[in-house]
Amino acid sequence: MFKGLSAFPLTPMDEHGIDMPAFAQLVQRLVAAGVDSIGALGSTGSYAYLSRAERAQVAALAVEQAQGVPVVVGIGALRTRDVLALAEDAQKAGASGLLLAPVSYQKLSDDEVYGLFQAVSRAVSVPIVVYDNPGTTRFEFSDALHGRIAQLPHIASIKIPGVPADAAEAQARVQRLRAVVPAHVSIGVSGDALGAKGLVAGCDAWYSVIGGLWPQTTLAITRAALAGHAEQALELSNRLAPLWSWFQQKGGSLRSAATAAELMGLARSPCLPLPLHTLQGADREALAAMLKTLDLA
Repeated sequence: MFKGLSAFPLTPMDEHGIDMPAFAQLVQRLVAAGVDSIGALGSTGSYAYLSRAERAQVAALAVEQAQGVPVVVGIGALRTRDVLALAEDAQKAGASGLLLAPVSYQKLSDDEVYGLFQAVSRAVSVPIVVYDNPGTTRFEFSDALHGRIAQLPHIASIKIPGVPADAAEAQARVQRLRAVVPAHVSIGVSGDALGAKGLVAGCDAWYSVIGGLWPQTTLAITRAALAGHAEQALELSNRLAPLWSWFQQKGGSLRSAATAAELMGLARSPCLPLPLHTLQGADREALAAMLKTLDLA
């Protein structure tokens, strides 16, 4: 479950509620493509903007539509109390795993983050993915802290925020982390522009935003990399260079991915929770034109 492609779909919504039919369709597309797992309620899934009840609904629908494909459900929240409640809901929904980021308003210490994972690991019965996402949480994991947390019960994978662009540095980065975590804990890369490089450098999984919209394209890169065909994987990724550059220019992938979903007819507009907006005007037109040239599937 924590190897290969883990595809993270959007949670389409407006101020009236979640578009459950659209979300179900997104999950069904991932199942049909043959992804290895589905990441519901990740950052792309706008988990931080949803109530507990809404998150429980999304988790249950994801599992229902996944047809046996493992579903990993995001349970990040500000308070440990709420994280534990969300973990309980996700398990009741049938989640195969849990994705936990150390969400914060007050910046957290290493001991506080360790205590969070310790409390959750004691309370659950399914595997946990450690979500290392400093751009959102303002918390940076050290390898030493990863090593401590990885010794806890149920810790199964670490989702790292990309790797260095240089191949040798990327491999060294993965090897340093691999040296401090148990063999059963997988290492997964996020940051789609560096997905292929992370897999080639030795990561086991790709936790992917674009996988949630274009699973076949992302699977082709993943399968090539994990089969040892590094040049092919990197070539396939390099073909998407305009998309990687676009994400960087726009400060991330969420708004662009949501806009793409609207353009593809996979989500009604608007599909993000206020105050967030999808791209409009010239940016929307430019994204639409670029997507036509990339032959994504």
